[in-house]
Amino acid sequence: MALDGTEYFRSEKLGCGNCLTCKHSNGKIDHYHTLLAATVVAPGHSKVIPLFPEFIVTQDGAEKQDCERNAVKRWYEKHGERLRPSRPVYLGDDIFACQPIAKMLNDNGDDFIFTAKESSHKALYDFMAGAEPERHEVKVRKRKSTETRRYRWFQDVPLRDGKDAMLVNWIGMEIADAKGKVKFSTAWVTSLPVSKYNVVDIADAGRSRWKIENESFNVMKNHGYELEHNFGHGEKFLAMTLAAFNLLAFAWHTVLDLVEPPWQAAREAVAKRTTFFGDLLTLTTYIVFPSWHVFLEAIATSKIPPELLKIQKIE
Repeated sequence: MALDGTEYFRSEKLGCGNCLTCKHSNGKIDHYHTLLAATVVAPGHSKVIPLFPEFIVTQDGAEKQDCERNAVKRWYEKHGERLRPSRPVYLGDDIFACQPIAKMLNDNGDDFIFTAKESSHKALYDFMAGAEPERHEVKVRKRKSTETRRYRWFQDVPLRDGKDAMLVNWIGMEIADAKGKVKFSTAWVTSLPVSKYNVVDIADAGRSRWKIENESFNVMKNHGYELEHNFGHGEKFLAMTLAAFNLLAFAWHTVLDLVEPPWQAAREAVAKRTTFFGDLLTLTTYIVFPSWHVFLEAIATSKIPPELLKIQKIE
C-alpha cells in the first residue's frame, strides 16, 4: 500500500475555502490543492489500483496548514481497520519515516517499509556508524550485462534520538554495474524482520513505492486523465469532487484491465491510452451503440456493425 501526496491544482487567480496557499518572495500568492493517495502496488506488476484518497486541506480550528503527515493519520483512522485483514505493508517516502507514523502502524499490528535518508535521520545513522552490518549480495542478469545488488542491514536500531525511540530494522541497498560503478543506492526502515532469506523481497517491495509515481500520478497527469486540468474549481468542494471522480475512473479502468476480456481486447487493439479515449469520444459522438460490449468489440475489431451505420444513415 503505497502512500504519497500529489498536487492537482494551482493558480494565482482562482481559490476556494479549501485551498492551501504559498507566498512567493515577490509577494504573489499561489492557491493550490493536494491529496494523499493510497495505491495498491506490487513488485513485478505494472497495474496499480488507487484507493480512497485523503484530501490535504486545513482542518477546522487548526492554525497551521494541513500536510501529508496529518493526512495519513486521518486516512489510517478511517480505513486502516477495514484493510487490516488483507495484511497490507505500507510504503512511503522519507517524510513518513518518523516515530508518530511508524508507531501508529506498529501499535495496530501493521507493517511498513519507509525510505530513510541520512540527512533527515541523524540519530539513526549516528547509532549505526562504525558498526558492522549483516550483508548479502546477488548477481542479476540485465539484458546483455550483469549488475550486482548489495544489501546491508541492522536490526533493532532507534528511529530517532531519546529513550522512547522506537526500534526498527534498517536496510541499505546499492546497485553496481558490471564494472563495479554504483549507479543506484537507497535505504529504508521497516518493521519487518530481516534476514538474508527475505532482504531481497523486502527491498523489491520498498522499491515498488515508485509505482505510485510512475504508474499512477504520471498516468493520471500525462496520459489521458488530465488530473491537473482545471475542470472546475467552485467555492469549496468542487475541485476535490472532480479529483475524486478522476481517481475513481482510473481505478475502474484498472479493474477492467485486469478482469474484463472485451475491455482487454479493445485496449490491446488501441494500446495508447489517450488514443483509446479519443476513439471513445469520436465514435460515441456519431454513433449510438446499444451496449458497451458492442462498442468494445467495434474498437477491438476496427469494424462498426453495418446495422448501426444503416440505422443512423452513416455512409
